[in-house]
Amino acid sequence: MKKVITLFAFIISVLCFAQNEVKKIDSIVNSKVAENDPGIAVGIIKDGIIVYEKYLGLANLQHKVKFYEKTRSNIASTAKQFTALMILDLSLNNKLNLDDDIRKYLPKLYENATDKIRIRHLLNHTSGIRDYVELLDLEGDVWWRRFGYDNNDVLELLENQEDLGFKPGSKYSYSNSNYNVLTKIIEKITDETFNDYSKTFFDNLGMNETSFVERYMKVIPNRANPYSDWGRGEWWEVPTVTKTNGEGFLYTTLKDQLTYEMAVQNALKDKNLLLIESQKPIPNSEIKTYGFGLELENRLGRTAVHHSGGTYGFHSQTYRFPEEKLTVFIMSNNGNISSNLIAKQIAEILLPKSNKKIAYNEQFYQKNNVGKLTILGKYIYPNQDKIVEIIDKEGKIFWKERNFTVGMVSEDKNVFSFTNNPKLKVVFYENKMTEYYTSGKTMIYKRIKESPSSLADLEALVGTYDNKELDVNFDLKLTKENNLQLKLSTDKEFNDVKVYNKRYLQANNFFLKVKKDQFDRVTKIILTYGRAKNIRFIKKTNLKFQPKIETENGSINVTTIGSRNGETSNILLTKNYPNGNEIWSQQFGGKSYDKASSILATEDGYLIIGSTSSYGNGNYDMFVIKTDKKGNKQWQNTYGDFYNEYGYSAEKTDNGYLIKGTIQNCTSNTDVFNRTCTTNVWFVSIDENGKELSNKVLEEINKDYN
Repeated sequence: MKKVITLFAFIISVLCFAQNEVKKIDSIVNSKVAENDPGIAVGIIKDGIIVYEKYLGLANLQHKVKFYEKTRSNIASTAKQFTALMILDLSLNNKLNLDDDIRKYLPKLYENATDKIRIRHLLNHTSGIRDYVELLDLEGDVWWRRFGYDNNDVLELLENQEDLGFKPGSKYSYSNSNYNVLTKIIEKITDETFNDYSKTFFDNLGMNETSFVERYMKVIPNRANPYSDWGRGEWWEVPTVTKTNGEGFLYTTLKDQLTYEMAVQNALKDKNLLLIESQKPIPNSEIKTYGFGLELENRLGRTAVHHSGGTYGFHSQTYRFPEEKLTVFIMSNNGNISSNLIAKQIAEILLPKSNKKIAYNEQFYQKNNVGKLTILGKYIYPNQDKIVEIIDKEGKIFWKERNFTVGMVSEDKNVFSFTNNPKLKVVFYENKMTEYYTSGKTMIYKRIKESPSSLADLEALVGTYDNKELDVNFDLKLTKENNLQLKLSTDKEFNDVKVYNKRYLQANNFFLKVKKDQFDRVTKIILTYGRAKNIRFIKKTNLKFQPKIETENGSINVTTIGSRNGETSNILLTKNYPNGNEIWSQQFGGKSYDKASSILATEDGYLIIGSTSSYGNGNYDMFVIKTDKKGNKQWQNTYGDFYNEYGYSAEKTDNGYLIKGTIQNCTSNTDVFNRTCTTNVWFVSIDENGKELSNKVLEEINKDYN
């Protein structure tokens, strides 16, 4: 009797759903897609059964083919859950361990990387492997134009990468490449092609009309074509000429997807361990917000398991609300609409009012004695791949990053919200700001120093930068107006560079981090482009120290001049007009060799850094000369011992100056043929009068045998 009552109640709930909700959902879908537009398919599962299924629009515009139950559409990245499911299945059957290093199966990948790159790192995008899409874009030929490009090509591209974007497990960065690599691991373990193995896998799931793309020219029965107008006002189609898979490019029907969604919703009842575990975070994982090809962050104030996908005109969205036993799935070939937005609107209709209270991280509720706090300035993203500027426009505060700007509303001394999302809070602290999400998630942005870049700093950046892992380099140059510009070797024109400070730059979609050696010379630039993180570009031009200081009415230059017979050299200091003509000059040195490396401007004059064999204790000693604004020597001093010490650069400190150079040490003073000599970085701290305060020997630069 109890079973009959339960069944009756269930039937009543389904009927109520049909009567009360279908019209609202139909209204949403019909408002997005007209009858002759590219199509959409919408399915809803409630309490383990299909309660809504709708098809609208066309699968093929040329031939007016309707989008219907047999139509196969590309669900793009929503497919990742199935590649991950195959890996999980192999793990549960002891064919692999999720903690295995991927080099166990693919030894040619990242041979120089010392940290373990585990299979679970691939699954939840914490591997540090860069996205092949952005890498190909950097090379100047986007992925969707590469005929026949497949997973083997992706693997070859990754095998040329010498380093990772970050330490595995330390960060989350979504990368399609992770799932291309997973397909190759599946092939190694199963000794089958990924296409053959996955087809059998889908058949076992009851998804007989589902398969990954195999050949870009192969006919897929009932396949939809992707369309968008890209702002042109008329439909355009993007031909599919690549054949990568595993990360996406899964062609499926709504019927097959709903079959799978019912199985997921009924997994507990059916004791389906594979599907139960697939909805959870990955064991031992450093992050819990992305699992087996699925996002695990709450949505609409509720526990949710979800994922979206988009490949030009194709897109899809899955929303699962396990506590409410509700799933919304949408797929489309219409690039002018959003599966995500439509799925959210439908879910908001069907979900009961949430009783969950907003739960910000506990730190949000702590009172802070902030006093006077400067909130305006520049802050770097937690992943250090973007800069946020907090700016003031006519008395109003805005959050700005690249081409995106949104207003902020003050709620307290240091607490703000956003005009487009009042529930998202930002709290400013000393030298940082923190975003607080209703789910309890936080993101911390550190304030960056806004020390202005001088002309000398900009000149030091000029040069050619090369990456040997990709077929690309870039040039940095200064315009006549002393504006910095960048051009990739694959581009036709230079683009302006935004200089945030001496370390961080932005050029179009490229975020650049400047790296210097111990002597403050620019040696490389680390470039981040979207999902391709921290790509190392080495400066090809000769490294030089800074022998020039720009002034308001010209420049100050220091250089080394030799004698006519070449037996001595002196240091020449000149002040010049803007056209280069000399205003005055001063010479420094003794009877032997004196050499200048760089010059530093001080409040009352200049500091010349170099080396000398005219003075000091040994062959060459570090040599520092202090002058006034007219080049008159105020003092000079040497630093070093018996062997060769060289001075290269200097910086101002609270107590005086830090002189940077090198120091040599040899195993013998006399046996020059058999002794071993080492050269190390050497920092010498001096006061404002040149007196040595301390010195420190740092890492070895090179080893030579004399």
